[in-house]
Formats: sequence, structure tokens, C-alpha cells
Amino acid sequence: MPRVLVVGSANVDFTVALERLPEPGETVTEGSLLVARGGKGANQAVAARRLGAEVRLIGCVGDDASGREVRAALAEEGIGVAGVGTTSAAATGTALILVDRAGRNQIGVAPGANRALTVAQVEARAEDFAWAEVVIVSCEIPLACVEASLALARAHGATTLLNPAPVPRAPLERLDRVDYLTPNAGEAARLAGVPGVEAAADALIARGAGSVVVTVGEAGARCRGRAGVHDVPGVKVQAIDTTAAGDAFNGALAVALAERRDIASALRFANAAAALACTKRGAQPSLPRRADVERVVAG
Repeated sequence: MPRVLVVGSANVDFTVALERLPEPGETVTEGSLLVARGGKGANQAVAARRLGAEVRLIGCVGDDASGREVRAALAEEGIGVAGVGTTSAAATGTALILVDRAGRNQIGVAPGANRALTVAQVEARAEDFAWAEVVIVSCEIPLACVEASLALARAHGATTLLNPAPVPRAPLERLDRVDYLTPNAGEAARLAGVPGVEAAADALIARGAGSVVVTVGEAGARCRGRAGVHDVPGVKVQAIDTTAAGDAFNGALAVALAERRDIASALRFANAAAALACTKRGAQPSLPRRADVERVVAG
């Protein structure tokens, strides 16, 4: 089995499905509520696990009922949670999500315990980095933990995948430690300081990133850098909720890279996983199984 280590957040999600998204100051009623688990790190871990990888997660939850539920649910998925710490200083991360009937969303996050993860906790899991073939890191945890994770992964010879979401306020340093940088189009422009997918990707490669994979929604993904130039179209689906589509993409890409697939094949696999995640409501409830992804890839 491919071995994937994820360093990132774990949340509880409260999702309200509405006919349309509210304007500022407006209340839109008659919605339906879904309470589920989310957080970019936990989502990516669940995605990779359901797609056939052995997975471990490093993160932090609160010493509360939500934190215990999150840990138990991850363990039930078969994910190693020894690296998921607990803090009494903050509540488990919580996301409030509004979704309209076209699948578009608005998300607010109270990161809580995710921000309590420390570099010392990350460095204490050195054996996880030595074990992993691919390490995924995202930015709902302190930036110092992101940087420490990339350094440990590089030191142990793992392939590194950085999903720079949400884009941190401080600059991302040492992109030379990143084999695959995976922003969406808006994140790429903000990180690079220039508009346009190709121009932004080129600017980020110039800053040291090995390859930049920009996700462009239903249009698919565009790759530039050491992995070559690849524009891989997306999969057309009837979107119900786009929450966690990017996490499905990153989890699938990590699995495909750990399986030593060529990049074009890896991107097709990741695009299929992301598309399927848009066809169900919720973050982790929407993450697909491997057989379903392979069926889509096969056409």
C-alpha cells in the first residue's frame, strides 16, 4: 500500500444547504443542516485512505466531545491518529459552511485547536516522516509547523505536496522544499502576486517550487515545472456541494504519486476524485472510494 502522511487541520463542519447564498446583511432561510467532520488535513487523510493508501495524520484537536469524536472517526477510517494531539487551551476547530443549489459555498472557520499545534509536536513524529512516501501539508495550521513538516519530509526523502490553502498572511518561504505546490487559480495569483494561471505558476517555480499544479475547477488541472507541462481536463458532473473537492484532489494526487504513476495519469485520477466529491453534500461524507474513481477514469 502507498504510504501517505498528512499534516494539517481537523474540524467539525456545520453545513447549511440553501436555495441561494445570502448577500451581506441578508438572512436566507428554509435551509437544511448537515453536521459532519472536515478540516483540510483530516479531509485529505480520509480521501487518501479511501483511495487505497495507508495514512497517518499529524494535527491537534480540543479536549472536548468534538475532538474525541473526530479522533474516533479518523481511527475508524483506518487512519493512524497517534500524531493527533489534544489541547485544553482551545476548542476543536469548527467550520460554518453555506452551500447554494449550484454547489457554490461560503465558509467561515474558527481554527481553534488547529492553531495550537506546535513545531515540537511535529518534530516528535519524525518516525512518521521516515515512514511516508508522500507528505501532504496544508495551511490551516501554524506556518512554522508547515515549514517544519516540509523540512522533515525533505530530510527523510519523502515527496512533498503543499496545498497552500488558505493562503497564509506571511510569505511562504523555502518553496525549494516543495515538490508539488497545489493552489487553485485564485490562490496561485495571490501567492505569486501576478494574475493568470501560467504566469503565476512560472513565478512560483522561479521561487523554488519543483512543480506547480493549479486546479481550475471543472476545467481540470494545469501542471508546470519539473514534472513537465500538462493540461488535464476535468470531469463534468452535476455539482451539489464543492466543499472538500480540493482536498479530494490533493489526497488522490498524493496516492497516485506514491504509486509512482506518471503525472498525467495522476492528474486524471485526482480530477476524477475531485469531481465525485462535488456530487454529495458535506466534506468527508462526499469523499469517494477507489472503485468509483477508477470507474470514472476508465470512462
